[in-house]
Amino acid sequence: MIRIGIVGSIGSGKTYIANKFGFPVFNADSEVNKLYKNDKICFKKLNKIFPKQIDTFPISKESIVDTILKNNSNLTKIMKIVHPLVRKRMKQFLIKNKNKNIVVLDVPLFLENKMNNKTDVIVFVESKKNKIIKRLKRRKNYNPKLINKFRKLQLPLEIKKKKSQFTVRNNFSNKFIKKDIKKILQRIL
Repeated sequence: MIRIGIVGSIGSGKTYIANKFGFPVFNADSEVNKLYKNDKICFKKLNKIFPKQIDTFPISKESIVDTILKNNSNLTKIMKIVHPLVRKRMKQFLIKNKNKNIVVLDVPLFLENKMNNKTDVIVFVESKKNKIIKRLKRRKNYNPKLINKFRKLQLPLEIKKKKSQFTVRNNFSNKFIKKDIKKILQRIL
């Protein structure tokens, strides 16, 4: 099985690109949302550390955001609980799809959390900064302070690009994206 890891900036369109490959996609952000909505063990662990902020199940996105913004160390505390659960779900996804030729891993901190293997194909999603900002501002829960906290966790984009074997230029036009993905698939299959 070939594992394709998608990396890039927040708002660069990693999920959009991941879905364009046409293979099973593990979307870590989606899994985190499922944990907040459905996983009582996750809730109990977070509630134990943040009893005043995270006090109702299912966990609301607002309570997570408020908790993260309240204190600089809170994001790290949340990640220590949530990331192992996401890793477990990723392992389950890989087992479920072990007979597939290719799987796509859409994990925001893929390189930073050392979730990649030496044999993974890393694809960097490159987007213009002004397009990224425009896209982020359109998001329902847009919060520049929160985005900056997440950006601080990320490797610089130059390093992500250097560690990648391929680049997809996401100008948010299907024509170029399909061409870039086709070239990648021709090279790795």
